[in-house]
Amino acid sequence: MNGGMAGQAKRCLIVDDSRMIRKVERRIAESLGYSVSEAENGEEALAKCKASMPQLILLDWDMPVMSGIEFVAELRRIEGDERPKVVFCTNKSNALDYEQAIAAGADDYVIKPFEPKNFLARLQFITATGGNRQG
Repeated sequence: MNGGMAGQAKRCLIVDDSRMIRKVERRIAESLGYSVSEAENGEEALAKCKASMPQLILLDWDMPVMSGIEFVAELRRIEGDERPKVVFCTNKSNALDYEQAIAAGADDYVIKPFEPKNFLARLQFITATGGNRQG
């Protein structure tokens, strides 16, 4: 395996009820060297995180069974040293939605539809620096 983290595969979980969005986000995450798994809702994603915590989670807000906000709140209650970066990818563009997402435990917030090149740059920023920025 070349590049990547020494002896440790980077894992990304994409949580979205849209197969098309998951496909686009998968290509972007894989281009950054992540191995990708997918979930269609927050409940399925939570089970996957409990089994094997990823380093990065790309998360939709509006999903059946368990919303993104409910998911991230539950995720942050899981005991352990692993704290994945969580990036909301949503069409909710209200400042109050952004504040709610960050308060629930998200690290960043990207509004759909996004330009793939811009989204790639955003993910590179958050995974390299750990910082969050609004937008």
